[in-house]
Amino acid sequence: MDTKDTERAVLVGLAADSMDARERSTDETLDELEALLETAGGVACGKILQSKRTPDPRSFIGEGKVREVKELIEAQECSLAVFDNELSPSQLRALEEDLDVHVMDRSQLILDIFATRARTREGRLQVELAQYNYLLPRLTGMWTHLVRQTASGGKSPIGTRGPGETQLETDRRHIRRKIQKLEEELESVRRVRGTQRRQREKNGVPVIALVGYTNAGKSTLLNTLTGAGIEANDRLFDTLDTTTRKLTLAPGSDALISDTVGFIRKLPHHLVEAFKATLEELSFADVLIHVIDASSPERSDQIDVVRRLISELGAEGTPCIEAYNKADLCSDIAGIPRSEDILAISAKTGEGTDKLLERVTAILSRGKKRVTILLPYSEGWLLDLLHRQAQVHALSYSDAGITVDVTVMPELWGAVRDYII
Repeated sequence: MDTKDTERAVLVGLAADSMDARERSTDETLDELEALLETAGGVACGKILQSKRTPDPRSFIGEGKVREVKELIEAQECSLAVFDNELSPSQLRALEEDLDVHVMDRSQLILDIFATRARTREGRLQVELAQYNYLLPRLTGMWTHLVRQTASGGKSPIGTRGPGETQLETDRRHIRRKIQKLEEELESVRRVRGTQRRQREKNGVPVIALVGYTNAGKSTLLNTLTGAGIEANDRLFDTLDTTTRKLTLAPGSDALISDTVGFIRKLPHHLVEAFKATLEELSFADVLIHVIDASSPERSDQIDVVRRLISELGAEGTPCIEAYNKADLCSDIAGIPRSEDILAISAKTGEGTDKLLERVTAILSRGKKRVTILLPYSEGWLLDLLHRQAQVHALSYSDAGITVDVTVMPELWGAVRDYII
């Protein structure tokens, strides 16, 4: 990376007693923020972690700590300060005034990364919707200080007098119209996805969804299992747009496997909402493969984040296999739990992926039976039922009747049992 063209930043975090434990900054979350900054094309020149009882209403971290951050910015010749916590509009403005550099919070940084990563029309729609939802309250906050100044008898700054409030209302109406339009377009995407999903169900094609913390190795695993040839890099949020490929589990038995956007701690609420058009596929999947970075020191926290988001998305009832990836890099391989649905793998070397596929096949085959039946022509209605509710692999016609090679679920077993050859 050319450091002359790289934006230099100081990273700041707050661990306040009054905060929810998940919102507090730690050395680990600041390290993750540094990785996010690198993904966005910046470089961290220093980190400051503040501990307080409660956040400062004006400057978030307190005036003394603001002076310390400013000194570090000047010493390191930085042009950016990135906060690990979410800041209010007034705090953002106050900090920019005090630090004299551009200030952004973790949510804004993640949104910026998503904006550069999205490739498909759907991905761009989702990111744009999240950005507008993030901007709307901050746009209001940008103008409230002018209202306060004027209301208290102060003089409005040059360029804001007269039409200032009108401009604010115009901006807000414009953004609300954009949000409404984007939501309508994403609803259209949902309808198309629903139609595709019903077609898959009709054709009896099972769906496997890869989920996991960002950079856990989901794209690498998809490549290993399907030969998809998707670019897989060691960086956060490398995959935003859902990629679906065909996976052959056994001769004549195919499934679809989808890679999804990675999860992360403190993922902005607007992003989760916007990406529900994609992530709702999780609740319709037949099997989830939760890909875990076994080599990460933050492994247990990352597992909790993913499990919580799976639950929020309504997919907690879906069968889930936990695949501890990067086992070849894991120093405490013996510490990985083992069970029928917990496996150690290496997507890079392929180690353990055969057992993973065996387990997926076993889950998808629960209760199913593949049989060959001979239907009399008088029972043609049953063939129609099998096309709708079973997986018909092949059929042929003879004087004796219709020979059907079919995989049936338990609820159809009674209807076909008498015709099994």
